[in-house]
Amino acid sequence: MDRRVEVLASLQGVHKRYGAVLALDGIDLELRAGQVLALLGPNGAGKTTAIGLLMGLLRADTGRVLLFGQDPQQVRARRGIGVMLQSAALPDTLRVAELIRLSASYYPAPRSLAETAALAGVEDLLKRRYGQLSGGQQRRVQFALAVCGRPALLFLDEPSVGLDLAARQQLWATVRALVAEGTSVVLTTHYLEEAECLADRVCVMLRGRIISDGSVDALRARVGHRSIRCVSALDVATVAAWPGVVQASRDGAWLQLRSDRVEAVVRQLLQADAALCGLEVQPPGLGEAFTDLTADAAHSQREAA
Repeated sequence: MDRRVEVLASLQGVHKRYGAVLALDGIDLELRAGQVLALLGPNGAGKTTAIGLLMGLLRADTGRVLLFGQDPQQVRARRGIGVMLQSAALPDTLRVAELIRLSASYYPAPRSLAETAALAGVEDLLKRRYGQLSGGQQRRVQFALAVCGRPALLFLDEPSVGLDLAARQQLWATVRALVAEGTSVVLTTHYLEEAECLADRVCVMLRGRIISDGSVDALRARVGHRSIRCVSALDVATVAAWPGVVQASRDGAWLQLRSDRVEAVVRQLLQADAALCGLEVQPPGLGEAFTDLTADAAHSQREAA
């Protein structure tokens, strides 16, 4: 780890328990300037608890939590963050412009109403009451409230939930633009495509522990197989029995394989089917890497219990 990179927030040896449930089991996590960190994990992994501690919404049972070098519950520290939670209770009767102005008033140097509305794509909603908006429109407004204060650190909790494809892509483009301006981002998402698109660092959690922390490419590299796809009439069951083939399936004319001995399997495919075409070899996606990693870690944890 490069200690010269500014640490904006951290969890240091943090434990958090809810009754008999251990939500965080002594984790260490640093959020560094200039990064988009995707915090991934299955439900109950501890992601929401970790974010709640960093934002000052929860207190750790043991360990230390810092936000800009301060207690996260200090107002001065909180003024450096913007937050878009998975669910938000906002006054239905207020107009969108009123909500943005109200949120902006808590920050020392907020964006103007016009700039905020343009960033979040809500210019056409400013005069409408929040309660009259669709779920997707409300999510765009929540994003506007998160960025209106020019936060140094932006927390996005499942930001794409409820958004259509066009709105999701617009959100991603805006996040990339904010990062280019110097904003750091913590992202929790179940859309692995979103993490793959935005994050330069991925932290995977399972049962209150961090089981992987590194780049997207580093996480992919932990998977020992790649995908092979081709148009072939070969029998799936026959190919599945070949050495080096982990999984085989068919999608119409397409034969789809997962292999841990790609070169050997490709040679055998070409020898077995002279009419084979459309051959593609792809590295594992983030989804495959995440699934394999969490499955292996869960198995190891059960063995150790």
